[in-house]
Amino acid sequence: MNRTEAESLLRQMLGADKSFRDGQWEAIEAAAMRKQRVLVVQRTGWGKSIVYFIATKILRDGGSGPALLISPLLALMRNQIEAARNIGLRPVTIHSENRDEWEAAQSVLTRNECDIMLISPERLANPEFIRHVLQRFQKSIGLFIVDEAHCISDWGHDFRPDYRRIVRVLERLPPSVPVICTTATANNRVVQDVVAQIRNLQVQRGPLIRASLKLFSIKLSDQSERLAWLAHFVPKLPGSGIIYCLTISDTRRVAAWLQQNGIVAREYHSDVESEDKEESERMLLANECKALVATVALGMGFDKPDLGFVIHFQRPGSVIAYYQQVGRAGRAVDEAYGILLNGHEDDEIQDYFIRSAFPPAETMLQVLRELERGAGASINEIMGRLNYRRGVIEKALKLLEVDGAVTKDKTIYVRTPNAWTPDLLHSEQVTANRRAELEQIKRYVDHSGCLMEFLARSLDDLEPARCGKCMNCTGRTKRQSAPADLIRGAIEFLRGDTVIIEPRKQWPGATLMQIQKAMPEAIALSREGKAKTTIPDHLRPEEGRALCIYGDAGWGRVVAEGKYEARHFSDQLVEAAAKMIRDRWQPQPAPEWITCVPSKRNPLLVGDFAHRLARRLNFSFRPAVEKIRETEPQKRMENSAQQARNLLEAFSIERDILTAPVILVDDVIDSGWTLTMVGALLRIKGSGPVFPFALAKATPGDS
Repeated sequence: MNRTEAESLLRQMLGADKSFRDGQWEAIEAAAMRKQRVLVVQRTGWGKSIVYFIATKILRDGGSGPALLISPLLALMRNQIEAARNIGLRPVTIHSENRDEWEAAQSVLTRNECDIMLISPERLANPEFIRHVLQRFQKSIGLFIVDEAHCISDWGHDFRPDYRRIVRVLERLPPSVPVICTTATANNRVVQDVVAQIRNLQVQRGPLIRASLKLFSIKLSDQSERLAWLAHFVPKLPGSGIIYCLTISDTRRVAAWLQQNGIVAREYHSDVESEDKEESERMLLANECKALVATVALGMGFDKPDLGFVIHFQRPGSVIAYYQQVGRAGRAVDEAYGILLNGHEDDEIQDYFIRSAFPPAETMLQVLRELERGAGASINEIMGRLNYRRGVIEKALKLLEVDGAVTKDKTIYVRTPNAWTPDLLHSEQVTANRRAELEQIKRYVDHSGCLMEFLARSLDDLEPARCGKCMNCTGRTKRQSAPADLIRGAIEFLRGDTVIIEPRKQWPGATLMQIQKAMPEAIALSREGKAKTTIPDHLRPEEGRALCIYGDAGWGRVVAEGKYEARHFSDQLVEAAAKMIRDRWQPQPAPEWITCVPSKRNPLLVGDFAHRLARRLNFSFRPAVEKIRETEPQKRMENSAQQARNLLEAFSIERDILTAPVILVDDVIDSGWTLTMVGALLRIKGSGPVFPFALAKATPGDS
């Protein structure tokens, strides 16, 4: 097939009067005609999917086997499937959310009725998939495609350990199988790392400047100011867009605020049901939704050519990540906006992400030692022995598994005979690189020159140049604030926001025996007499409430000031808590008394607040809970097993209590285990239903 014939396929995909952009035909020709391995580094919206879909069509028409496309996100897969069908390709997908379609997918592969199979990299870690699908399919692969190939490199902003498995699959393919790897966010260091891992990879790079994007960096650190800014300016922006948030709780809050102000907005994150995600994607594509308020769950490769704007509610962790996300906008329109807002919480959240993204070598070694102690261990068992977050342990095990030092049998990880030596220097360098990238995005925020040129240079663009459109190039640097009444409204919205405390339903398995020894009444037994992890219904606290998110612009800063500066919670907080409990929460059955979680470090702080709150609600206050031993601060306990163990035998119920429903008060809730433990003790001693209440809920990095 020649270029003219290939361009007819392009017009079939995109419509009349389309022709290849610089580099597209060259990449297609390299893979489909010369059977080479090629890494395509091009700006977002350039059309990388065009390259591999047309290459697939050419190869299939020439008698080659189906293509295998490894793609990182379900949203991206759904987007790509429609594009593939436009040129007559027959795609199938196999991922975690369509398990009931696996058998049909295998069947069409067997009958050679599939042209391209899309999978997530995590499928390569699934023994069932490898055994029943990949081993059969591997010999007939006609084209191997790796989308978002920067994920292979741990220098990349979005390194994923499962992407390393791709390299092993590639090594087992015949040299004659062409390979296309694509990314928009690979600087020189990442490109060199990918090339080092995938042999014989030819690199094709293009300019990264996005001529249609008008970039703005606006300093509005106060959350209420940023919410007000969105309500005021989003309706004035062209078309539909995406508003990125760093945490799930912020996507919910921002979407609710926009809806309250008459703007059609929907939240989009990992906790949203698959059907709702698909509906949100459909509405955005059809311009029925002004904005999707999303985490990075709506990220790489999502294609809406006429997207009018991308706004960041908080600063992302690197310039590279920012470029990848802001590049969703302005692909097929003359003018689109990329607007970066900045929040006072940004650094804290990004520090959490950096600390949890790449486990230090010592953590990896400790996890290995735990596995070497016996015949293997589950994640829960390791959590009981090591004070690391579940996500950190999971990441360490994933890396060790990819390196061959660990193997997994269902839920049990087992040490293999393979030697494993940590690369201490490399681990430290990767973390240092993340820190350097964070400083770089901070410099972008304060940059007085061309913002697009700054991004291009950060990605080692071969042709960085001034854009002439950004706020600095056009001199539009004057801060644009929202009206004062909207800011006041945003503060009231935050102060009226409902923060739910979900009750814990399971005791940590790793500490079950210790809990049974300390609180035998809190453990239910199976028919065989074995302890169960399920917290009995009659001992479980009810759904609770927090007045605010710690540190937010509603009540969060007032709580922080009272806890650490004044060492006294104000009457204003008492009034706000009473109003929320009485008017918005209205727990049922109605509480009749209040007690609190005491502290040995500051015995009067919470007790005084709870006493005044009880008086304001006309409830009885009883200091029924006594702390009988000092504990480590719960915020130092990194996982549920450690948090629960830290509290065992720390509290007792010594005084007379009422058998009626009770509100259990604490100041700041982190893991929720303190309220769970104390709530169970109150129920054991004969109280009525326990309703947890906290002045603030801490949410470190809950994305």
